Amino acid sequence: MTTTLNFDPALAKHVETIYATPDVAATRIAVFRAAGPRSKETALDIGCGPGYLTRELAIAVGPRGKVVGVDVSEPMLGLARQRCDGLVQVRFETADALKLPVEGGSADVACIVQVYCYVKELDQALAELHRALRPGARAVILDSDFSGIVWESKDRERMRRVLHAYDGHVAWPDLPRILPRRLHNAGFEITRCETVPFVTIAYHPNSYVYGLAKFIHAFVVKNAGFPTDEADAWLAEFDVLEEERAFFFSLDRFMFTVRCN
Repeated sequence: MTTTLNFDPALAKHVETIYATPDVAATRIAVFRAAGPRSKETALDIGCGPGYLTRELAIAVGPRGKVVGVDVSEPMLGLARQRCDGLVQVRFETADALKLPVEGGSADVACIVQVYCYVKELDQALAELHRALRPGARAVILDSDFSGIVWESKDRERMRRVLHAYDGHVAWPDLPRILPRRLHNAGFEITRCETVPFVTIAYHPNSYVYGLAKFIHAFVVKNAGFPTDEADAWLAEFDVLEEERAFFFSLDRFMFTVRCN
């Protein structure tokens, strides 16, 4: 699988911190409710990251169910294993979305949160998801359209350039727009599509946008060749906007609930 990020231990820990914020917890609740895991079911958490959702799925399916958490990053899986310690119904595998470590037609439900945007071989990944699910099984796919970010800045041209550079961190920055056709071609029926937004007027460490801003800063400097001084000024502005009570951020995530035909 061709992906655009290497989740080393430091980045994995940073992602874990972001996922612990109330903003991301609310998204996780929305995905969990849409998935509707039931006792004794087999669930897949594809791109499980630090294992927050994996744990919630495991508790829902109970000790007679099964949950398989899949990720390409060993540091992420290490965090997930710690989080799910003692849950006998959970197993974790180092694997990617193109070759899931399960038998065909064995899963009742799958959750794929902010994963497919990184996978260049999107059609292949959707075909593999279809293989893993039994007929009539359901999946919840959530991804962002990064072109829809609304982020206040007194230097809007600099903001535009930073966000354009950040587009390089994913293979599909506008993934939700193309998913309906791709899902249909892969043999899925979309039963529901809804928006799960991040909207905030506050900038503080216990918010999604705070961690995202630092993530973007590191990426554009290290991977996109963005001038460090400009990136520093971009990041520093948010503390100023917060002090002035002028901060604003919004990003829409789109959640597709689908049935496997």
